[in-house]
Amino acid sequence: MLKLGILISGNGSNLQAIIDAIAAGDLDARIEVVISNKPNAYGLERARAAGIRAVCIKPSSFTVAEEPTHSYNEALRRILVDADVDWVVMAGYMKLLGPEVLNAFPNHVINLHPALLPKFPGAHAIEEAFAAGVPTTGVTVHIANERFDDGPILAQTEVPINPDDTLEALEARIHAAEHQLLPQTLAELCSTR
Repeated sequence: MLKLGILISGNGSNLQAIIDAIAAGDLDARIEVVISNKPNAYGLERARAAGIRAVCIKPSSFTVAEEPTHSYNEALRRILVDADVDWVVMAGYMKLLGPEVLNAFPNHVINLHPALLPKFPGAHAIEEAFAAGVPTTGVTVHIANERFDDGPILAQTEVPINPDDTLEALEARIHAAEHQLLPQTLAELCSTR
């Protein structure tokens, strides 16, 4: 069984996909803690509704003498270590993790990105792929490192961009692909342990 720490920044739909996969028996895992960097992230409510410990750590809370980014990442690390997680999953988490967390969980931090990396890294991947007029984009799950959207790729799935697509229609298909690929990748990690 995988013991997961999930990092989120918003709605938590990928968190919900993991919760649903566990409930359906498709993923042998337990979510030990959900952490958000935003107090109003709906994903925190999803976690609480599922009986999962939900924590908010606001980066703006760390502005004193110590270097704030280090202090924030150290607070994340402490919670994840105390929760005794095996894997850290960045599921719509919109911050770069520092060495404090990455070194505590070497090669056990994964990120979900809404494009076929290395194409379209960054926070606006769906919009950039749509604007570029490429025929295909997709979703990537990869091992995270200290650079945005970089690290060994674990899984990818393609999502076509149709000629009559709207950005909203493409976003919906990307999110649907994320909701399948992330739990599948976690299940594969579980089976190869």
